[in-house]
Amino acid sequence: MSKGRDFRPPSQHPTGARPPALPKETVPQHVAIIMDGNGRWAKQRGLPRTAGHTAGEAALFDVIEGALELGVKYVSAYAFSTENWKRSPDEVRFLMNFNRDTIHRRRDEFHEMGIRVRWAGRRPKLWRSVINELEYAEELTKRNDLLTFTMCVNYGGRAEVADAAARIAADVQAGRIKPDRITEKTFARYLDEPDLPDVDLLVRSSGEMRTSNFMIWQAAYAEFVSVDTLWPDFDRRHLWYACEVYAKRDRRFGGAIPNPVVPTLTS
Repeated sequence: MSKGRDFRPPSQHPTGARPPALPKETVPQHVAIIMDGNGRWAKQRGLPRTAGHTAGEAALFDVIEGALELGVKYVSAYAFSTENWKRSPDEVRFLMNFNRDTIHRRRDEFHEMGIRVRWAGRRPKLWRSVINELEYAEELTKRNDLLTFTMCVNYGGRAEVADAAARIAADVQAGRIKPDRITEKTFARYLDEPDLPDVDLLVRSSGEMRTSNFMIWQAAYAEFVSVDTLWPDFDRRHLWYACEVYAKRDRRFGGAIPNPVVPTLTS
């Protein structure tokens, strides 16, 4: 386990900002992030779309450091979706190289901070060089336990559910599972990262209000917070804001509490 190692603490935010003093029980355990607005950020500055993706790397790293400071245990980031293959070949090529190089550049820093790196997504179509970097980072950091960072690359929520269903069907056909014994718990074991807890807080930058096919199984009961800031301008303070909003929400998971009844006053 990583507990015997000394870790490098997160760097301080340039402004000196500190995380809010939230009660421990109100801090989300798992935050999933849709990093949106890179293209618009670049367009506003007369730059190519790829410049927005490049600027977004620093935003992601700062957010992860802020999650560590606050006590969040899991962060999952939507780095490249199964739908992103529809973009121009030049942008797809850039994103493949960028995701590969980002993991290569940051893996040692993650390791020094006690962060475990995981990968969720489909192998088909994904560049072998990207897979190699992701797998190396997974192996390097596998004993770290301060925070688990999941890079969702060539990932789609529906694709993950469909792939899980296919694996279950194969096990049913092989006689390893009986169809009438399949439960939600059984199904969850066939997801890309079966030990990943449900998402508590789903955050999207850029002000958009869509979940965009991200972790649709894990985020079934997640609280959703949209932040107007475009992703390259996003940092840990925006994450903390979203967590403060989350802390004020009343999460009932389909249950209910009695509505307060105004007492009838008699003279």
